[in-house]
Amino acid sequence: MQLNGLPVTGKSLMGDVYGGLTAAVVALPLALAFGVASGVGPIAGLYGAIAVGFFAAVFGGTGSQISGPTGPMTVVMGVIVTQFAGNLTDGFAIVILGGLLQILFGLLRVGRYVSYTPYSVVSGFMSGIGVIIVLIQVRPFAGLDGVAGGPLANIRVWPEMLTAMNIDALLIGAASLAIMIFWPVRLRTYLPSALAALIVGTLLGVFLLPLAPVIGVVPSGLPDLQIPVVSLDHLPLILQPALILALLGSIDSLLTSLVADSITRSRHNSNRELIGQGVGNMVAGLIGGLPGAGATMRTVVNVRAGGRSPLSGAFHAIVLLALVLGLGPVAEVIPHAALAGILIKVGWDIIDWGYLKHFRRAPRDKLLVMFVTLFLTVFVDLITAVAVGLIVAGFVTARWMEAEELKGVTQVALPGGEIGLGAEEQTELHKANGHVGLLSLRGRFSYASARELAQAVPHASPRYKVMIYDFTDTAHVDTSAAISIAELISEAGRDEGRCFVTGLSDKTEETLRSLGALDGLPEDHVISNRLDAIRRAVALALD
Repeated sequence: MQLNGLPVTGKSLMGDVYGGLTAAVVALPLALAFGVASGVGPIAGLYGAIAVGFFAAVFGGTGSQISGPTGPMTVVMGVIVTQFAGNLTDGFAIVILGGLLQILFGLLRVGRYVSYTPYSVVSGFMSGIGVIIVLIQVRPFAGLDGVAGGPLANIRVWPEMLTAMNIDALLIGAASLAIMIFWPVRLRTYLPSALAALIVGTLLGVFLLPLAPVIGVVPSGLPDLQIPVVSLDHLPLILQPALILALLGSIDSLLTSLVADSITRSRHNSNRELIGQGVGNMVAGLIGGLPGAGATMRTVVNVRAGGRSPLSGAFHAIVLLALVLGLGPVAEVIPHAALAGILIKVGWDIIDWGYLKHFRRAPRDKLLVMFVTLFLTVFVDLITAVAVGLIVAGFVTARWMEAEELKGVTQVALPGGEIGLGAEEQTELHKANGHVGLLSLRGRFSYASARELAQAVPHASPRYKVMIYDFTDTAHVDTSAAISIAELISEAGRDEGRCFVTGLSDKTEETLRSLGALDGLPEDHVISNRLDAIRRAVALALD
């Protein structure tokens, strides 16, 4: 028997069971913490961990991946809860629609394109998410209620914390955070740091520091179905946040899939993974759970414990379901500060310190993209951050492409300029006594180099009686570059057709002719062979 391309044996089955159990132990405190942080409640975090964890494993394309609520998805859900505070049914409708969009992404096979997102944009976005998590957990860490309105609203009310903070909660939060930071590595295999922090924080709250605010009543048992009714007029309002959830969940999951691949030396199916994540998020929305994505830490824990197949992810969800059915009374006494301490460390770890560590050596333009995206993520909104980050990254890439593409423009027959020509071609060109110029365009030419191409090349044309434009080594010309090249050919060919074009591939010729770039040239001035073109040009120059 095989599962996800892997044979199922007694040994592999035991590895999946132990991996799933270990992942569930790690997932439990995080699900509770993310549920509280989102504003929906701890039980919603558990429902999301169960739904996304099970269905993403069963229908997804990454065998060892563990899915569930994550920091980035929680931040987006927190914004949705704030926006639709009077009607959480709409909030869960957004989660369902986000899942549908992910399924659509998978069916349209766009999974592979997600990996094209520039790392600087992903780094800035994820780091911004980490900063947001840290900022909005400062008040719960001090025993105070969180403030709606995002990180800025929370920062504005920080001064009042000095007089209003709850000392019991502050001590519990500090203990929880300290355990998250200093928990010995050798113990993490047996007791993950997040679970240890949750246990210690809860025990401190129950026995020593009882004045700290706690979660309170937590429903237990199976969830009720949340059936949304969305009118067409209302659809545009929920489409934007649903698209953010879908895109963020897709990027988050596929990045985790790459991590799983590197550890297990396997290869995931991106499109199938998006379908699985979409199904999981749809079910999460239907039962009032948090949306989720592939979770890197839980996935790594699962793999190290022996999990390799989808059975590990499914078993992790089943363990969480069993806990939900009887967890209510235990969860009620968990202090908010204990969860805040856990989340502050989670947010801190999400920040891309590895990238920031190389601040002095990293390319300045890449850092600009990263910091612009980070700033907009924290202080504006998520979709603006990604959109502007991609635009700025596009400009940065265009600048690099411009420089690289212009390296392929070579003027031949200037003094010492017989570059890339055969002996016979050089001999023929010398006969012109410098009156024939050959412009060789090597490589790819696009919108990035179009403007500079149009400005740089014409300065050479007046030096010669006849110009040859050589496309022998041209790999690709896009429309923007073709328009610039058309202007060059038109400029050079105005004087009695003293211009030749040679070496055109079928595709390049089709592009140039579609824009009328060759219309001003005599038909016999478009020559396929470069040597023949040189001979014709020399004869015309000496005439």
